[in-house]
Amino acid sequence: MTNNSTDGDVEYLCDFMDFSTVNAAFFIVIFIISITGNSLLLVFLVYQGNLKNATNLFVLNLACSDLVFTVTLPFWAVEHLHHWVFSDLGCKLLTAAYFVGLYSSIILLTAITVDRFITVVLNKWPSKPVRERCAVGVCAAAWIISFAASLSDAINVKESANGEELSCESDDLELKLTYYLQVSLLFFLPLTIIIFCYSAILKTVLQFSNRKRYRTVVGVLCIVAAFFVCWGPHHVLLFVETLYVPKGCDAKESWYIAYNICRILAYSHCCMNPLLYMLSQNLRGHLLNFLYHDNIKGRNMDRAAPKHKAQYATEMLELQCK
Repeated sequence: MTNNSTDGDVEYLCDFMDFSTVNAAFFIVIFIISITGNSLLLVFLVYQGNLKNATNLFVLNLACSDLVFTVTLPFWAVEHLHHWVFSDLGCKLLTAAYFVGLYSSIILLTAITVDRFITVVLNKWPSKPVRERCAVGVCAAAWIISFAASLSDAINVKESANGEELSCESDDLELKLTYYLQVSLLFFLPLTIIIFCYSAILKTVLQFSNRKRYRTVVGVLCIVAAFFVCWGPHHVLLFVETLYVPKGCDAKESWYIAYNICRILAYSHCCMNPLLYMLSQNLRGHLLNFLYHDNIKGRNMDRAAPKHKAQYATEMLELQCK
């Protein structure tokens, strides 16, 4: 990347490291892993069938938000490798999908944290049906808020000429400032809530002297660490960018490299959630049970070769109903 920079009255050429290919490669890798992981998680949750459960409902919606965010990555990869070729309408729609996925993921993760805080620390949920209805309402609110918050970003962004190439961005400095402040608010406020809730959860969990305590602590720390490590540096840079303008080629290059690395790290969070939730003892147990029964069923089908398979499946269903 070559850029003109001024230092005082002297104008000179800045030669930056080109991250276009690196960004595109990482975006495609993240896309493949996230699509695979989140799709498998969705299939597993639907197959399990207990979608009224509050935790399962939150995880289901979080997987959907990660998928919405993920489907935009190949388009940004093409932009990095070539330039924007998906029209102004495509620019707006993909920008909206990007922010809907981002905002809903953060809101849902915060909701999961608050749910665990109420369950573990306060222990004040009146009943299971009340918790499930609250979970449905919170998930619906998360999507509504995300759509509403993404509208301004989608409206203000447009296909614009960048030299001889087209790009999908907003050229208005005031709009960029509003965007940075909005994104920062929708990160730092949830992060504060998450840190407070998980601190209280850890304090409560550590009071119990059993093996389950250590598994819970590790699970909590993994979720918090993944959220903070992935999105933290990116949002800190966005916030600092509203206050700091790098001067000189060295400062601009350092900022450019840091921004690209932090963005790749932030985007990778969408493929980590399935791994983190599969580490949960409950989900892991259901998955092993699911695979075990499928394996046993397959063996029994092979042993029943003289029978018609459809007849055998009917018999097995009747036995299970009894």
